[in-house]
Amino acid sequence: MHAFDVLGDPIRRRILEIVAEGEVPAGEVARVVREEFGISQPAVSQHLRVLRENGFASARAEGARRLYSVDARGVRDAYEWLSGFERFWIPRMAALDTELARGLRGRRHVMHEAGSGEDSRPLGSEAAAAVDTEGETDG
Repeated sequence: MHAFDVLGDPIRRRILEIVAEGEVPAGEVARVVREEFGISQPAVSQHLRVLRENGFASARAEGARRLYSVDARGVRDAYEWLSGFERFWIPRMAALDTELARGLRGRRHVMHEAGSGEDSRPLGSEAAAAVDTEGETDG
């Protein structure tokens, strides 16, 4: 099964989110998934099996419990496949980074000229709207 066939299922993606923080007992995974998706414990077990068999999750026995965690092999396979398409988003992300840096520099410059020091308002549309075209603030 291809990595994206595995990840194409929203239940399996959710299971990976649950176990991404570290080892989680199978019962806890099943409880969360049952609550969110309304599926049975055996159905959750099938999804866990698909994740294990395709290198996305690993299970470790601890007494009668099975603890699940993310297995990097499947994630790495998905990443390697996606990396062939980076040329489509890397330039856009770099351009966004540049624009954000320009906005931050412009905001600092305006605040410095106004003599108000650091402004505690978060960056965003409200802060950007507060700066008019002449470099003054609304208030």
